[in-house]
Amino acid sequence: MSQWIDAKGQRCPVPVVLAKKAIAAGETSFTIEVDDPAAVENLSRLADHQGFTVAVRGLPGGGHALNFTRASGVSAPTACQREADAPLPGRGYAVFVGRDIIGSGDRELGANLMRMFFYTLAEGDALPESVLFMNDGVKLPTLDDQVAAHVQTLTDRGVEVLVCGTCLSFYGLTDRLQAGTVSNMFDIVSRMQAAAKVITL
Repeated sequence: MSQWIDAKGQRCPVPVVLAKKAIAAGETSFTIEVDDPAAVENLSRLADHQGFTVAVRGLPGGGHALNFTRASGVSAPTACQREADAPLPGRGYAVFVGRDIIGSGDRELGANLMRMFFYTLAEGDALPESVLFMNDGVKLPTLDDQVAAHVQTLTDRGVEVLVCGTCLSFYGLTDRLQAGTVSNMFDIVSRMQAAAKVITL
């Protein structure tokens, strides 16, 4: 019998964590119900990464049910494979952006400094492994065209850019993301843990 997981009322990363636990326990088919819009995309991405197909359907009272089924011919990852797929500790560096300006002085100056930072980062040689946007930081790849263009350059050069989906939803900016991937706390924390160092702006 397929496992059923009730994650309604839970915000990311809780639905993703619950799904990962089911996968780690060897479940090959399960359904998870959510009412957080960001969770639908995050769970769909998880399914793809873990070799599952996912069918999404709307629920009468609101929210969505996602049915995970392991793709035909794809076996569950072994313990060794799971270890090999885990982020490698001490790899490169990550940039964590929790604000939309640099510093605590004049706001216009802080905004210009942030634009200069991303220009310099995108045009440089020592690229980060990942750039992580949370809280006010998510306003940069959505509302600031200059920063968004530099962030797109970073992604084009192979840098992973993750943008907090809960934060985008909070500020009403989900549909305005210009560059980067909508993500969740679980993935953002994983990238920070994998990095040799984290630069915080």
